Amino acid sequence: MNLVIWFSWYNEILDEFGFSRVDDEESAQILDEVLETVDRLSPVDIPIKDMVIVFGAGPSLKENIKDLKTLKLSKFTLIAADGATTALLEEDVIPDIIVTDLDGKMEDIIQANQKGSFLAVHAHGNNLDKIKEYVPGLERVLGTTQSTPLENVYNFGGFTDGDRALYLAVELGVNFIILAGMDFGNIVTKYSRPDLGVAMGKADEIKELKLKYAKKLVEWVARNEDVTIFNISHGEKLDGVQDINIEELKDL
Repeated sequence: MNLVIWFSWYNEILDEFGFSRVDDEESAQILDEVLETVDRLSPVDIPIKDMVIVFGAGPSLKENIKDLKTLKLSKFTLIAADGATTALLEEDVIPDIIVTDLDGKMEDIIQANQKGSFLAVHAHGNNLDKIKEYVPGLERVLGTTQSTPLENVYNFGGFTDGDRALYLAVELGVNFIILAGMDFGNIVTKYSRPDLGVAMGKADEIKELKLKYAKKLVEWVARNEDVTIFNISHGEKLDGVQDINIEELKDL
């Protein structure tokens, strides 16, 4: 994504949520420094196929995973948005890439990383302590930020883990993307909120607003990037994205 365009989105997000750019940039700086000491990656180090499935952590996730397992998953690169990693592991699927700001179920993210998953770890103003705690023990880590990029920390655009996963795929040159578990409604799952206590619940006001921005950002990609996006989730209709079912996918 063109960073001039992205920063217009970013400034709007800062204003809407009251986030601090100073805090975001401090966190990115710490991540940049930590990555000097670990198995860090640049975008060219990440292998990716021309067809990608992006897994969000919405209500459709588990059903979507079970349906997609009827396909030959090896022909896709599987990208999990943070807590969606847990649902994939429950179905004996190891994601190829995990996009995370480290607030998913970390034991599962670490397990997947140990089994080969590449990690795109995101720095923002609220996860500085988690960066210090977890990143030194991780392997194959690509650093990302929503603010000014640094030597080891990249900005591909995107705000939430789900839409950042999409933006990463586009940056890596993918032409065909399937969205799974990307519902964008007002329901959250235990996969997006590990402390929820129940399988699903009503999103709080901030989470609901984040999902609205995530939806807008996905739609921007669909309208402005040279990529074909299909959606098998059961949530809101996405402008520029074609809804598709599993039987139709088998025919592609």
